[in-house]
Amino acid sequence: MISFDKLPLIAPIKKALQTQGYTTPTPIQAQAIPLILERNDILGCAQTGTGKTAAFAIPIIQLLVQDSPAHGIKRIRALVLTPTRELAIQIAESFSNYGANTSLKCCVIFGGVNQYSQVEALRHGVDVLIATPGRLLDLMQQKFVHLQHLQFFVLDEADRMLDMGFVNDVKKVIAVLPKKRQSLFFSATMPQAILKLADTILQNPAKVAVTPENTTAETVSQTLYYVDKENKKNLLQYIIKNKNIERTLVFTRTKHGADRVAKDLSKSNIAAQAIHGNKSQNARQHALQNFKNHLTRVLVATDIAARGIDIDDLTHVINYDLPNIPESYVHRIGRTGRAGADGIAISFCDVDERPFLDDINKLIGFKIPVVEHPYPMQKLVPEKKSQSNPTHKKSVGSAQRNPHKRHQNTNKAKPQNNRIY
Repeated sequence: MISFDKLPLIAPIKKALQTQGYTTPTPIQAQAIPLILERNDILGCAQTGTGKTAAFAIPIIQLLVQDSPAHGIKRIRALVLTPTRELAIQIAESFSNYGANTSLKCCVIFGGVNQYSQVEALRHGVDVLIATPGRLLDLMQQKFVHLQHLQFFVLDEADRMLDMGFVNDVKKVIAVLPKKRQSLFFSATMPQAILKLADTILQNPAKVAVTPENTTAETVSQTLYYVDKENKKNLLQYIIKNKNIERTLVFTRTKHGADRVAKDLSKSNIAAQAIHGNKSQNARQHALQNFKNHLTRVLVATDIAARGIDIDDLTHVINYDLPNIPESYVHRIGRTGRAGADGIAISFCDVDERPFLDDINKLIGFKIPVVEHPYPMQKLVPEKKSQSNPTHKKSVGSAQRNPHKRHQNTNKAKPQNNRIY
């Protein structure tokens, strides 16, 4: 196994990696870093938790240092476009860590917060800009962001960009980028729509795929619990208490569902907080820090809010609701079993979610093992949709009316003006 010392990295980066305790690159890093240093465009496919951020951040830092102008104001020479605030923040932290011994400046911009501090940072000059699409376009329109000097463009979590409806924003950004640039395209899955988008961005890319596409990590043990919808909250509390789970990330399909699950757990003396797109940025970061610091036992999240969350030693992920987009299942359970560690993924399935389960089993290539429990499913026939109450229909109706319409994500975020381990 190759070590970071054997890669053609400059001394400041090697020193930073030693400080971070990194000795051996992951497969995606070992393959991608040399290719990027050779100025290749990259089409990278690797499941979550494999270290994609370092795979592009480390070589970009090195090339920026080597290409640094002798003097003058700093200009944006690298742009990383990513779908969520949380992931943008983590990528910025990674660039800061790996570039700690260089003079490069990094800035992160995202919506949901006042733009003043972000604009001030841009005015002082930055080398690397990490951004979510909506806020980037907003600041570009206000003439605070100028990309004519760009050398490196990274599109990260590309499949999630499409799921969240950001494809048009991405295309608007690409349209104003310099034609002569190095482009890096990373995604955990590679459906046809992603490959089509990649063709518009990359020039003769080197392809790096370290795992089969749309597969789950072998280090994650997966189990399935058939349960009626009304008994999910009882089953969740039973599992958390009886399995002595210290921390778990719980996924729901809707924002309202996340709030309800967190509230029910708190009533049962299980410390829990919800994180989703309707929460303020400060509230989301506060909930995430409480979870990382073991102040809360359960973090309840929607797919959009949880994408990019990187939590060390997270042993359990629970799918309270199965996702109606099967690829999201891969992303969800990829929050555990990271960096070769063991993880456990538990999924609940009610009768209405069976079509979602069929799609997931087909995607991952096997049937998730079923576990018996004290709250076995009694309803074997889906309820007629006309019997659903209005509130329920509003929150999950689109998925239930057409469960096989995979890309109709009930949590899809509208474009906003606003991982590495």
